[in-house]
Amino acid sequence: MAKYIFVTGGVTSSLGKGIFAASLAKLLQSRGLRVTIQKFDPYINVDPGTLNPYEHGECYVTEDGAETDLDLGHYERFLNTPTSQANNVTTGRVYQTVINKEREGAYLGKTVQVIPHITDEIKRRMMLLGESGKYDIVITEIGGTVGDIEALPYIETVRQIRWELEEHETLVCHLTLIPYLKSAKELKTKPTQHSVKELQTIGLRPDILVCRTEYPMTDEMRKKLALFCNVDKNSVIQMLDVDTIYAVPLEVQKEQLDDTVLRKLHLPNKKVADLAQWKKFLSKLRNPKGEVRIGLVGKYIELQDAYKSIHESFIHAGAANNLKVVVEPIHSEHINEKNVKQKLGHLHGILVAPGFGNRGIEGKITAIKYVRENNIPFFGICLGMQCAVIEYARNVLGMKTAHSTEMSPKTKFPVIDMMEEQKTIKKKGGTMRLGAYKCTLQKGSLAAKLYHNQNISERHRHRFEFNNLYLEQFEKSGMKATGRNPESGLVEVVEIPANKHFIGVQYHPELKSTVDNPHPLFVGLVKAAKEYKLSLVKPASKAK
Repeated sequence: MAKYIFVTGGVTSSLGKGIFAASLAKLLQSRGLRVTIQKFDPYINVDPGTLNPYEHGECYVTEDGAETDLDLGHYERFLNTPTSQANNVTTGRVYQTVINKEREGAYLGKTVQVIPHITDEIKRRMMLLGESGKYDIVITEIGGTVGDIEALPYIETVRQIRWELEEHETLVCHLTLIPYLKSAKELKTKPTQHSVKELQTIGLRPDILVCRTEYPMTDEMRKKLALFCNVDKNSVIQMLDVDTIYAVPLEVQKEQLDDTVLRKLHLPNKKVADLAQWKKFLSKLRNPKGEVRIGLVGKYIELQDAYKSIHESFIHAGAANNLKVVVEPIHSEHINEKNVKQKLGHLHGILVAPGFGNRGIEGKITAIKYVRENNIPFFGICLGMQCAVIEYARNVLGMKTAHSTEMSPKTKFPVIDMMEEQKTIKKKGGTMRLGAYKCTLQKGSLAAKLYHNQNISERHRHRFEFNNLYLEQFEKSGMKATGRNPESGLVEVVEIPANKHFIGVQYHPELKSTVDNPHPLFVGLVKAAKEYKLSLVKPASKAK
């Protein structure tokens, strides 16, 4: 039977519960245990699919087509194993299930209440992965902070699970903040004490206290927290700020977190954690042998979490190339014909990001025209690929008003059009082409060379596609469709072979990049950026 670890948070949001959960999972996985992580979000949206990226960061898509919280991206990047729709649950999904059951008469006329009906549904979903027989440990991250009204049913459900199971079958890790007051020049434990008191008030006692802090804690502080928060001293874990999230597993390992967890869950403590590959990656990340600058052209650049997986993919690809990748965010709304050289001319590569809607589209198209004409390495993802098609149609094929029907429904040249099966759909939530689909790559193409394979599978999230009515015109003029879905004929990859590195993809490769397996398309772009940078250096003049 699986053991259950619950991760709660206090004092403030954005403390890094997801990174902590992923780091703990990595440590336990490296000791030979089968581990998975799930996230329970307290918001009433059924999933993040309809949320603006400014609201909640990027929407992470799983292999089975679930639109989920961005923390699942961290889980996959750390564990190198795919998640599914079972790994992310929202209050909206829970209530939707309960209300549907009530409408069907499943409760036999009883009054439907938060307790027991909502908590029973939460409990069923919390235990689902553990009952599958696939895992030794299931880590559950509870979104929000202790004291939030919307989080109360989740905390109550954890309390019930703890009551039902044996003491050594569950564990609560409470992540909290130890703030540093500059005026007093000291760390303060009182916010953590109040956070734990709040947790105890609603029926839970933490087994492990994880303290996020800017400065090292003294032994005296650990004893004080252990005494006032009712945990043993060895269970007060320091989580110092670090230069990269990928250092967190090693930092909490120094605190013997994995040993403490194994001891409390009565699990055998035999195998030593094997993090050799992780340390090798971290060494490359911290000791690059060069640097490239890559522009990220998008319209949500004010919030880094909006393109979280893209940023992380560049970190993985940089380490794979022994390079530091400086990602320069560029707002597509601010790019025009007059300033495009000033904004992009100093860069060694460009990635045009995915997105929805008309805002910033012309800036993306202008940026693509500049990099295509100047042979700067280019990579377009989803809408970025579609913008490359529109730009080529306008400026090479002479279709001056070419566009996507998403932005211009009556365009004379709909080179990007809504997928046929999407045209009858009215509801927006969870109805796009989602999840993993196969793609066949053309032999000898740039994509095939980067993948070292002609048959691939990638994750999608889109309604619009390349209009195959124009395919022949594009291919005759130099833009090739080098990747197609073998069943539908959907164009998945476009390239311009005449350019050194020009590729656009309909899917989202950033969703499959991990520490252990950097995505080949990102690795390829970084390598091309390095080569482009070297080509800019003029050879020294020969001495007379």
